Formats: sequence, structure tokens, C-alpha cells
Amino acid sequence: MHGLRANYESEQQIMKINYQKRLDQTIAELTEEGKVPTLLLHSCCGPCSTYVLEYLSQHFRIYVLYYNPNIYPKEEYFFREAEQKKLIDTLETIHPVTFLAAKYQPERYYEAVKGHEKDPEGGERCALCFALRLREAARAAKEHGFDYFTTTLSISPHKNAQRLNEIGEQIGKEEGVLYLYADFKKKGGFLRSVELTKEHGMYRQDYCGCVFSTRDSKNGTG
Repeated sequence: MHGLRANYESEQQIMKINYQKRLDQTIAELTEEGKVPTLLLHSCCGPCSTYVLEYLSQHFRIYVLYYNPNIYPKEEYFFREAEQKKLIDTLETIHPVTFLAAKYQPERYYEAVKGHEKDPEGGERCALCFALRLREAARAAKEHGFDYFTTTLSISPHKNAQRLNEIGEQIGKEEGVLYLYADFKKKGGFLRSVELTKEHGMYRQDYCGCVFSTRDSKNGTG
């Protein structure tokens, strides 16, 4: 993770990359070649995956990995998992979407963010959390022989898409799997996710998921 930290600079020091444009270019190339590749999609929750699945299932065969050891408490984790499964069963898609089960491993999360418990929301603790979940996604994609991996996390207006894509790119290189660049909040993605969440009667959580985000939310700092 030290490499991730060292390679990251503040947004003021680097030129922002249009990751939605990169995704559009990838999709255009695949369409021209007539390919429908496989994609391991790490999903942080059902609501965030709504638009992403609607959009990407036009171009990929998707396998949804719900791996989120950061979520607290345990009951919240399994409730969100159930919502994810229900969405996959009911959402109409062009190409098939399959759910991949993952273990609930909160101990891995607490070990990953050890020493960063007091970091503010959106700080280094969050980057460590992103890296933990994206690495699990990359390894699962490699194990199953999928063409790409990516995450729904960039759909949130509160998540730094630049940093997410940098972490995903580096982990993809380390694990030997192609990372699919994206910024799903673009092109009205976040607003569409809100619409789809309402249409499907889904539970939309009011905090990120970890015990620290509940603390910050109660303190008015999250």
C-alpha cells in the first residue's frame, strides 16, 4: 500500500483524467470488434450497482462480487447483501448478470486500516479500504479468468474517482488483470441510480458502511 500512497498526489498537482471518456473508448473498441467480454464488478451495495448494471450489461457479461468487509454491523452487511441479490434477480439486463458470494471478513478491514482509525472520511483510511476491496476483486477476476474488473464505488459523489482509478490501475498491473476505468457518476449516472433505487423499492443506506463513518455521521463530520 506504500506504493499506492507514494504514487498518489493531490488533485491540485495533477491533471484530472476523464475516466468516463476512457470507458466510452473501451466500449467503442469492443463494439467494433463484436466482443462481449466478461467483467468482475465489485459492488459496494445494491443501490450503487443499479445504474452500473443497467449500463454495463449492454456490453459485458457481468459477475457481481459483493465483498465489503468494512461494513458494520454484521446485520447491516447481510441486509445489504440480500438487497444486492434481489436486484440481480429483478433487474432487466441485456447480457446475463451473476452473483458471486464472498465471505464477511471484518478482521481484514480492521487490520488494513490499523493506525488510521481517526482519519477523516475520504482520507487515507478510505484509500486503504478501496485497495483492500479492489485487490480482492482483481484476484477473483484472475481466478475465474475474467477479462476485466472494476468497482461501483465511483458512482458516489463522495468518492474520489481519480484516486479509485489510480488504485484500480495499479492493482490490476500487480495482479495481472485489466482494470476497467470508469467514473459512473458521469452522464447522469448517480441520478439514474437514485431513480432505479426508488423503482425497485430498495433500501438506501445513509452512511458509507464502516463503524467510523457511523461515528462521523453522528458527529456531523461525515
